[in-house]
Amino acid sequence: MRRMKQDDSYEDGQQRAAPPSTGDMSAEEFRRHGHALIDWISDYFTEIEARPVLAQVKPRELIEKLPPAPPATGEPMDAILADVDRLIVPALTHWNHPSFFAYFATSASAPGIFGELLSAAFDVKSLLWRTAPAAAELEEVALSWLRQMLGLPPQFAGVIYDTASISSLHAIAAAREHLNLDIREQGLSGRPDLPLLRVYASEHSHSAIDKAVIALGLGQRALRKIPADADFRMDAEALAHAVAEDKQNGLLPFCVVATVGTTSTTSIDPVARIAGICERHHLWLHVDAAYAGSAGIVPELRPLVLDGCDRADSLTLNPHKWLFTPFDLSVLYCRRIEVLHRAFSLVPEFLRAPAAETEGVRNGADYGVQLGRRFRSLKLWMILCYFGHDGLAARIREHCRLARLFASWVEDSPDWELLAPVPLSVVCFRARPAARAGETADAERAARLDALNERLMHAANSTGSLFISHTRLHDKFTLRLAVGNIRTTEQHVRRAWELLNEQLALLT
Repeated sequence: MRRMKQDDSYEDGQQRAAPPSTGDMSAEEFRRHGHALIDWISDYFTEIEARPVLAQVKPRELIEKLPPAPPATGEPMDAILADVDRLIVPALTHWNHPSFFAYFATSASAPGIFGELLSAAFDVKSLLWRTAPAAAELEEVALSWLRQMLGLPPQFAGVIYDTASISSLHAIAAAREHLNLDIREQGLSGRPDLPLLRVYASEHSHSAIDKAVIALGLGQRALRKIPADADFRMDAEALAHAVAEDKQNGLLPFCVVATVGTTSTTSIDPVARIAGICERHHLWLHVDAAYAGSAGIVPELRPLVLDGCDRADSLTLNPHKWLFTPFDLSVLYCRRIEVLHRAFSLVPEFLRAPAAETEGVRNGADYGVQLGRRFRSLKLWMILCYFGHDGLAARIREHCRLARLFASWVEDSPDWELLAPVPLSVVCFRARPAARAGETADAERAARLDALNERLMHAANSTGSLFISHTRLHDKFTLRLAVGNIRTTEQHVRRAWELLNEQLALLT
């Protein structure tokens, strides 16, 4: 890979120019560095497999290598970019590496990177329609396209936020507003007329739901976790019982969060059954489909991941997880977008616009706590245009095939076992070699297997050739292999399997 120059001269021997005393970088210098950066990024992707996936640095190592105080005078961009090469890149865990299999494997595609670059150049703040007409209207277009690809009904209007944590927080805020209890004006504290408001979610729901009830002033005691079945899906009967019990005890149920693609196992809650319960009790149904929702663009996967979601009041999914969009971009679809508007619209005098600029337009500031919003829709729109529906679906379909292939190797091996179903592109498994001679107690064997799998994960990750993560399922230390990188091929998945077996042989 070509390196950024680290001496004090250009390639033609001329001295590097110091930053100007006023104003910005010159157009000529910007063009030169821009070309060099695009070349460098192209090489970075081409040769990324030569780098260790997991950063091979110790805590605070980068801090110790950087000056403790800022420079008094500006430095040439060549020197800054050289420091990126020399100091920053070695301290990166490479999420774009095709052997990054941890958490939810994500990746930034080339058209998304171009969209991010243009968004930074335009640097618009999407407060009102007039402050960024293109941003306001392209968001509607891109989210309408995505909604059609997902097969969701046209009543669902979309809003872009940064992450699913924020999308879900806004959805629960809309659900609270829908109660019509004047909470926006009167709040929750000091009101003897309000019972405990209740939110329900699976025991496998994301911790963002816990944080949302905290941030919204509901308190953690407002969140009731519903047990899951053997396949880690919310037990709909247990939910129905919990709602009935809470109502009998004088509580006020108002929102259920169903998960499509849980963080640990990618299990899919029975949304259609949950929707029926919500409809009977007039509860707001929010679907957290941050990871798995994108799979709904694949026709044969749509019934699996989006069954019943057309009956939800809101749904979130993250194109930055499985639609190859540079972080960050989360989408909230809301059936009653006017409720979300009612919860957050607050227009100070300095933002009031002429009537001609408010008719039929959406002002982003009216749909959340954030006033200024980035031009995130540009990168999503460019991705949808470049790959098309069929191209994106083909890539997700291939990732699911690779996960099933890896799962088949686990199932066929006497030394490994699956610990959860594989509905999409994440495999939960562990090493389970034969019992040792003299090992009789189940607890002793369980502890040994937990310790073995933890050592195995760290040993495999320390090679730099892959990165996998873990969870606990039924109190077992569980390895997770997540396929989702746009550059991952069968070769990378096969090498991961070989490497895990090599490390297992060394440890047993």
